Formats: sequence, structure tokens, C-alpha cells
Amino acid sequence: MDDISLRLFKLSSAGFCCAQIMYKLALEDEGTCNDDLVRSAQGLCRGIADTQKTCGVLSGGIGVLGLYAAKAKNDESAHEDFAPMVQAFHEWFKTEFGSTQCATLIGVRDFHSGDQSFKPICAGIIQKAYVKVYEILLEHGYDYGNRA
Repeated sequence: MDDISLRLFKLSSAGFCCAQIMYKLALEDEGTCNDDLVRSAQGLCRGIADTQKTCGVLSGGIGVLGLYAAKAKNDESAHEDFAPMVQAFHEWFKTEFGSTQCATLIGVRDFHSGDQSFKPICAGIIQKAYVKVYEILLEHGYDYGNRA
């Protein structure tokens, strides 16, 4: 099992969901943690608010791009490459997986039933998307794992 797969397995086994895992991986790679950020991402999972609409992996990936290039303070603006990076990730996601909708990607699920059979599908999506976010950041000159 490669490093990302092992990390995904551990985070999923600990009860983190897709968007949270995207953030946790990024924060771990820079040697930091941000419990508030990870906590806030839980509502993005299972298709935003358990609606099975926009995939939480997509939302989480866009959020990781935002950690590097989005606006955070009154006296700053988003980096000019933020929107193109988001667009590139979004287009890649649609092409790679055929949809951005959770229900289409994993099938309609009752998340409260205890059925966890969707997790391997999500893990594959997370792994590919995480690598793509990393590649996009590198292509745009960001030092992945170092936002200082």
C-alpha cells in the first residue's frame, strides 16, 4: 500500500469524510493542523449536507487550492491564478470521473443505514484528486507543503 493509500485508510477509519480528508492530507503535508478548518469541512461531505449533490472531494480540493491562493485578509486579493487553478481542477474532475455529483459517482446512498460500501470508490477519487491538486499547485509555482 502506498503512502497516500495508507494515510487515506487511517483517516477514513478514524471517521473523517472526503472533504475533511482532503484538508487533513494537505495540512499533514505541511506539518500543521487546523481543527476548525477540518471541522468546518464536514458539511461538504457526502455531496454537501448529505444531499449527494456536489462531491465533497471536489469541494475539498478547491478548498486546498484556496489555502494557497485565495483571499484571507481585508488588505489582500486572491492570487490571479486562483480562479484558473479552480477551473482547471473542476474541468479535470468532470473529465476524469464523468460527473461532479456524488450520487452519480457512488450511486444513490442512504448514509444513515450503515452501508459503507461506497468508501473504496471515494478513496480512489480522493487519491486521484489529491495528486491532481498537488500537480496544479506545482504547475503554478507554489511550494506544496509550504504556504509560509
